[in-house]
Amino acid sequence: MTHPFFSLHSHGFVRVAVAGPRTRVADPAFNVARTIEMAREADAEGASLVLFPELGISSYAIDDLLHQTALLDAVESAIGRLLEASRALHPLIAVGAPLRWRGRLYNCGLIIRRGEILAVTPKIYLPNYREFYEKRHFASGAFIAGEEMEIAGQTAPFGSDVLLEASDFPGLVIHTEICEDVWVPIPPSTRAALAGASVLLNLSASNAIVGKSDYRATLCSAHSARCLSAYLYSAAGQGESTTDLAWDGEAMIYENGALLAKAARFADEPQLILADVDLGRLAAERMRQVTFGDCADMEAGATSFRRVPFELHAPRDKNLGLLREIPRFPFAPDDEARLAELCFEAFNIQSHGLRQRLAAANFQRLVIGVSGGLDSTHALLVAVTAFDALGLPRENILAYTLPAFATTDRTKANAWRLMRALGVSAQEIDVTAACRQMLEDIGHPASRGEPVYDTTYENVQAGARTSLLFRLANRHEALVLGTGDLSELALGWCTYGVGDQMSHYNVNASVPKTLIQHLIRWCARDAHFGAETVAVLRDILDTEISPELVPGDSVQRTEDVVGPYALQDFNLFYTTRYGFAPSKTAFLAFHAWSDATAGRWPADIPAEKRRAYDVEEIKHWLGVFARRFFATSQFKRSALPNGPKVSSGGSLSPRGDWRAPSDSSAAAWLADIEEIP
Repeated sequence: MTHPFFSLHSHGFVRVAVAGPRTRVADPAFNVARTIEMAREADAEGASLVLFPELGISSYAIDDLLHQTALLDAVESAIGRLLEASRALHPLIAVGAPLRWRGRLYNCGLIIRRGEILAVTPKIYLPNYREFYEKRHFASGAFIAGEEMEIAGQTAPFGSDVLLEASDFPGLVIHTEICEDVWVPIPPSTRAALAGASVLLNLSASNAIVGKSDYRATLCSAHSARCLSAYLYSAAGQGESTTDLAWDGEAMIYENGALLAKAARFADEPQLILADVDLGRLAAERMRQVTFGDCADMEAGATSFRRVPFELHAPRDKNLGLLREIPRFPFAPDDEARLAELCFEAFNIQSHGLRQRLAAANFQRLVIGVSGGLDSTHALLVAVTAFDALGLPRENILAYTLPAFATTDRTKANAWRLMRALGVSAQEIDVTAACRQMLEDIGHPASRGEPVYDTTYENVQAGARTSLLFRLANRHEALVLGTGDLSELALGWCTYGVGDQMSHYNVNASVPKTLIQHLIRWCARDAHFGAETVAVLRDILDTEISPELVPGDSVQRTEDVVGPYALQDFNLFYTTRYGFAPSKTAFLAFHAWSDATAGRWPADIPAEKRRAYDVEEIKHWLGVFARRFFATSQFKRSALPNGPKVSSGGSLSPRGDWRAPSDSSAAAWLADIEEIP
């Protein structure tokens, strides 16, 4: 038996499948046999829901054969066989069939669960243009609500008003629509989503013509995004009549605009695609996007839905893995082209933000401390770009390297190389004497030569640097440019009132450390900065991340204290973007980080940085994150200077994405972490 932590069902995921079976024209017995085969395959893969195409039991393109009693009787018999076979299967099965009700024929979607028909939904919008003539055969289900249908010896809810709600799986609410229903201006699933449906099904036929596939994909993607839902789409494929049309068997699974799975079109073999839908993420998005709720309130009286309960019985004692790509770097896409585009956007957001601040404040100079580390390097590159765009000389950027007790020769040399290569005004001011004087003034043991390297010792250096920068800004009528990044702010790895927390304007405040590294790599590819700059940027990227505040033979390693930035940025993203509990974040981290396959890493990450983390390490560093983020560092974020929001992952500005009390407890998060094995 597997620990519940490793079950996708324990974290709000549900596995869904879309099937593209082989069919035979107007042969319900053959078609239902293929349906049963694929339902069993989906069951073996751990799916809780499997969707089939429109009119899949009868075939779609059979025209007036739809009015033949023998065929319709055969369809009902086939449904009976499917009901019997489903008794031994876990997943809900959504199939399409032509069904008679009160003297009329309806194009229907049936949801079957373990021998029971949970609901029958009629198609509302019947296309009757170009190649479609559905009004010749079917009646619309637009005004059918609150009714029941007798079929295969069962009585089932019938109408366009049915939502299926899992009573034992929070957030799983299913709505069914059929093909054309999603092509209209206001699809039935839109109102269903506003009424609470999270998984929207579309049983489709949809013949293939040149260019149609792209349109279908765009339609499904946009619809799932607008409805903050999962959208499952299954089109008819091999075996449909090609008298006048052709079929590609397109199958897709979208979640909030993102494609999770897609079948090969025009495949020779039956296609089954699977994906794990994150119902918790959808719920989080709906809760935060208050305009979604406002729209639901406005529509509340327009459409009334029946909620039909059922029990899913999803197992929580099995490790089914996770059929979903979890990026190790949520702030930086793996795809090289997308990453380059993101870097272009992020860099320009930073640069334009600084340009506007300089222009609005009527400053023509800025002051920046340059350490030879990642953050100040990137802030300086942004500043140079902004000054170039404003037509201001680079000499107006007053850059200072400020060595103290533990500054290494490598970082100081890189700071000088960078400042000279970029052509800014460069100067070195050693703050060692000032720091010693302050330590002596406050009676610190280090002033007497004792090796006491405590927080006071470290912050004396940080404070001396910041005080100097602000006074330099006063003297030169300049703006102090901040350099601290989002990751440091999240972890409280910044000293209150000094340069990595306080400045006149901070271009890095909403840029995580992992993205800073990519941005510098991106800048290193830009000939605009020159070959000499590129060389020093590469050396800075290869330098160990360190505050350089404690002297000694070994370099102070920041990640030994706060944790690996790659892992902590992962924790930050899912904590602030979606509000996930630590146990779910750890589950995602396990699936992202437990396999150190090189192919999962961006190509420009050095080999020595590629590593994996097991559950024990993930749990440990998540505990560090929770304590630092929720309990000890909010007061620093509550006093942040201005800076542009850069990433969709959010910022920690008290005026923007993150508003929180400075005296909160981390107990709830730490208790949840204790449940991680």
